[in-house]
Amino acid sequence: MRFPRGILENRLKRFQERLSGRGIDAVMLRTLSGFTYFTGIRWLRPALLIPANGSPIAFIASSEEDEFFKRTWIKNVITYTEGGDLMAKVSGTIRRNKYKVVGMEFAIERDAYILFYEMFKLLNPNVKVVDVSSTLTDMRKIKDDYELRAISKAGKIASNVMNKLLPVIETEITETDIAAKAYNLLLRSGCEMPHVYINVGPNPRIHAIPTRDIKVKKDIFVTITIGADYNGYYANISRTVYTGKLQGLAERAFKCMNELYEVAKEHTRVGVRFIEVMKLLDDIYKKYGLLEHRAIGYAHGVGLQVEESPITTILPKDRFIEVQPRMSLAFIHSPLVLKGLGQVKVEDTFIIREDGILVT
Repeated sequence: MRFPRGILENRLKRFQERLSGRGIDAVMLRTLSGFTYFTGIRWLRPALLIPANGSPIAFIASSEEDEFFKRTWIKNVITYTEGGDLMAKVSGTIRRNKYKVVGMEFAIERDAYILFYEMFKLLNPNVKVVDVSSTLTDMRKIKDDYELRAISKAGKIASNVMNKLLPVIETEITETDIAAKAYNLLLRSGCEMPHVYINVGPNPRIHAIPTRDIKVKKDIFVTITIGADYNGYYANISRTVYTGKLQGLAERAFKCMNELYEVAKEHTRVGVRFIEVMKLLDDIYKKYGLLEHRAIGYAHGVGLQVEESPITTILPKDRFIEVQPRMSLAFIHSPLVLKGLGQVKVEDTFIIREDGILVT
């Protein structure tokens, strides 16, 4: 096991206390990050039933249970043979235990399929389904020592890979060529599910999936974003290079981004709300005449997901959250977007303590 059992058991206990306080009988988790948070491992087709009292039950494909037992502390397992069998066994377990209120995580995550939600409601018409996303978010945004160590390790990997990657950028190399080198370096460094985004100008695409027919040319921006993972936890880093002589708008954009980064690093402190920092950053955008070229929001959480709550670029309500100790945050997340040149972005991951420790 990679996760200390005591940490996982403590997470479960705190979560169950919150479920009881809300009158929730059990929670059915299908998100990969939620499953990993309590089991300590990533697993394809994650399915974990957590009762308000008692031990969790993992639903595992038949023949996979032996490997599952080796890698996690969860000992209650129900096996299934295919998707329909999984749904039947989940619903049967809920009926046998007479659960009336069941929580699900309505998350910004690829595994949170609406299809499962609709099938669940159809098979369990007498069960009330409630969202437990806020409960999980409140727990996960404050990291324990184990999580912080894993994020720090991921940060070292991300930094090392970025340092090796930037020198390979040259004219005529494609976005997929750059991404291939990045993934090779990340996987060889111990990452298991890294994320790589490449944006070669002049037509900016925020968090672009690498494209094979876009090549590096002269006098454009090339932005690389890496999400490196270690034991399931991520650190985020972004860097931009310019493939010509910095002058005019390109030079102004670089100066603006560097100043944004320094101001964000200085003012993102315990007790400050993200919106307060955003206002300071808007003054800098205005100073350089680039306000209309910025994406709104500047920071997001990093942990079991490369981008998790608080997410100031996606969820407006998160902009009013106060920065707290033991948060891990990535910023400047939002790039300057300039048609004809590309995007400019400088992003690092920080662990929030009184001294604001830099990770990448």
